[in-house]
Amino acid sequence: MEDKLGVYICTGYGIAEALDIEALKKVAGEEMKAEVVKTVGSCEADDIAFMKKDVVDEQLTRVVIAGPTFRFYPSNALGEGLLADYANIREGVAWCQEPNHEDTQMMAEDYLRMAITKVRKMSATDPFPGCSDINKDVLVVGGGVAGLTAALECADTGYKVYLVEKEGELGGWAAKLYKSVPHSSPYEELEDTGVAPLIEKVKKHEKIEVMTGARIEKIAGAPGLFDVTVSGKTFKAGAIIQATGWRPAEPAHLEHLGYKKLPDVITNVRMEEMAKAGQIKRPSDGSFANSVLFVQDEGSADQDKLSYSSSINSLTALKQALYVREKNPEAKAYVVYDHFRAPGHNELFYKKAQADPGVFMTKGKVVSVERANGKMKAKVDDTLLGGNIELGVDLVVVGAGMVPNSADGEKIRIYNDSQAVIAKGEAGAQLEDAKKKVEELAAHAGTEILNLDYRQGPDLPTLKWGYPDSHFICFPYESRRTGIYAAGCMRSPMDIQGAMEDGAGAALKAIQCLEMTCRGEAVHPRAGDQSYPEFFLQRCTQCKRCTEECPFGVLNEDVKGTPLPNPTRCRRCGVCMGACPERIVSFKDYSVDMIANVIKAVNVPDEFDEKPRVLIIACENDAYPAIDQIGVKGGRYSPFVRVIPVRCLGSTNIVWVNEALSKGYDGILLMGCKTGDDYQCHFIKGSEMMQARSKNVREKLQQMALEDERVQLFEMEITDSEKIMNTINEYMETIANIGMNPFKGM
Repeated sequence: MEDKLGVYICTGYGIAEALDIEALKKVAGEEMKAEVVKTVGSCEADDIAFMKKDVVDEQLTRVVIAGPTFRFYPSNALGEGLLADYANIREGVAWCQEPNHEDTQMMAEDYLRMAITKVRKMSATDPFPGCSDINKDVLVVGGGVAGLTAALECADTGYKVYLVEKEGELGGWAAKLYKSVPHSSPYEELEDTGVAPLIEKVKKHEKIEVMTGARIEKIAGAPGLFDVTVSGKTFKAGAIIQATGWRPAEPAHLEHLGYKKLPDVITNVRMEEMAKAGQIKRPSDGSFANSVLFVQDEGSADQDKLSYSSSINSLTALKQALYVREKNPEAKAYVVYDHFRAPGHNELFYKKAQADPGVFMTKGKVVSVERANGKMKAKVDDTLLGGNIELGVDLVVVGAGMVPNSADGEKIRIYNDSQAVIAKGEAGAQLEDAKKKVEELAAHAGTEILNLDYRQGPDLPTLKWGYPDSHFICFPYESRRTGIYAAGCMRSPMDIQGAMEDGAGAALKAIQCLEMTCRGEAVHPRAGDQSYPEFFLQRCTQCKRCTEECPFGVLNEDVKGTPLPNPTRCRRCGVCMGACPERIVSFKDYSVDMIANVIKAVNVPDEFDEKPRVLIIACENDAYPAIDQIGVKGGRYSPFVRVIPVRCLGSTNIVWVNEALSKGYDGILLMGCKTGDDYQCHFIKGSEMMQARSKNVREKLQQMALEDERVQLFEMEITDSEKIMNTINEYMETIANIGMNPFKGM
């Protein structure tokens, strides 16, 4: 079929009242040589149907829609195989600029040029080679409540499941519990854990193969193509759910309360064992404990120790206080807390315990525990009663935190790399640094769980406290390893009900991954994207930047450092493209050359027109939608900026900065996600990587004898529309002060 471009310009939503539509048609047809140029009243209902029909009637292969933003993502919304893009002239022009002003018109015309240039540079995307060979079996690692639930959900949906548990029996920690907090109305009475029937269902399910007392020796490959070896047995899997549970933390910071010094000061884990055994007794003399103090010391002031806390400890204290009352109606339970958490329906459970005359609860600080006259004497300061009190009890129970059973894959990788340096025996600072790292990280050696054959490490990367690094806001089950989903207490502290819900959620994500991978599509956040990075390896210099900077472990490397792509691991962020100094990485619908040409498509006036041009490269997930919101809210910003959305700020190649400055742009604003633990980039660390690369930008500015202020990087959240508006307008004042780019017109 002949290559043919059609441009549809929307006149609704106030666009025709703000812009000269005929002038836009002339830019599209006469200047940019689009074969078909038409207007539509809107981008909804009948007008969508008209465009779909017109694409067929006119035999179009490429389309640009000038109107609302993001309306037609993905690009095949108007027809299968169609190459399409949009020109944002509603939120990006008509709604945020002065109507019928020449600068507003120039802005709209530039966006039309940019979109047409981009769509002409696109190539059709095809599913990656090998997607027809995808395996749809699921590997579940961990036989606790979350793993059991995940296995059942996948199996009940028709997928073969391999369930691997390192212990000899299924059930995890939940199988060791005496009772569970209530999960059904009226949410007042303790319940059975429900683990036993769950185990039986799993064992009897024809789609689930259970492997107990087993460990994973190696996992190679990628989503849909995993090669798994478990205790000598090899099989294939398409997706992995890691539900490896938790272990009790050692509450070392509570030694001032007598823990480890006095036998009658125990953890809540030991208390659970006693209750399940049938009797709550003092370890010191074996007598029944008829008065028990539960100390809820939430966290530690020492940040090097376990400083986080969860509602689970609070609910466990309530549950175990009722154990004391259940075993002996005359017994007393005291609960002293710093903070108490009973979220959701658990508030009803809290009120039931609070109403029990044998349960005494107060906020306070247990400052010491001593043994006196056969009792444990606890001093409690700053109580709700208005003063300090002393409690004489038989037994003291301190809360042990939940530590995830996960391995720090990044630390293991550093450990192994350092060992390799030591093995070479080369003298110098590198050897000494390697020895230091091995000593620091020795505790992490041998903790591998998944044993991934990934250049980036054998397990899921983890945060400071050992939980997998995922996007907790938008994609809670995701990890940095595509197709591997975290669930249960190794993802976050939670109770039995939470673990069951988590297992079901992770199962849904695993199934989604299998089905989308079969179609050659990406999972979050560019769900449905069929593009994938292609490498022109003839020009590769083995610099390893792409393999080191990829947030998702897409690239292994050979002994020379040449990247070895695994397409099904890819999230399509383009970080590898931004990292490559030789520009050998590209997508068929997103490339260094494409965006460079989009930048050059803008009409940059000469310095005598006194109309500066500033390029904004904005993350499509946060900064760009926030810019759109300026128009939605009726805000105004300079008409001299031109915004290009990118998949991730980390995909920005320095070439784009060079092209813009050489073209005569007066300044460049780079807008990516906010960094830090309180906000999360959809692609993990795009802004951070761009900050690291900014050194190269500064060097380029120095070479061109340009001011540092001309290129600035900002971190923006999706809610920062007003902040972005002010940033743009303030930056334009900076440009006015330092003057126009001297390279204009050259």
